Amino acid sequence: MDVTNIVRTALQEMIVPELNSIKEENAEIKTSLGLINKRLDDVNSHLVDQSRRIDETNKRIDETNNRIDNVRAELTAKIDATNNRIDETNNRIDEVRAELTGRIDETNNRID
Repeated sequence: MDVTNIVRTALQEMIVPELNSIKEENAEIKTSLGLINKRLDDVNSHLVDQSRRIDETNKRIDETNNRIDNVRAELTAKIDATNNRIDETNNRIDEVRAELTGRIDETNNRID
């Protein structure tokens, strides 16, 4: 029995400290893993929030683009209407000029 006790004692002296060291390292790893998981959860929450904000910004950009398109259509219509009025005014000026030129020619013929 002495030999068994001696072998057992020797093994315990060699293995137990290593086993305790492994248990401590395992506890540290579990703690680190818990902290890493917490950080990953925080990062994931942050990414979800950023994704939501990006979606909101994209929606606002789409709304702004629609408003710009509406303003462009409205201004194009106003410009076209103004161009038509200018064309009508130019036509009236041309008619008045032709009429006045005719009168001047008529007056000049009478004077001659």
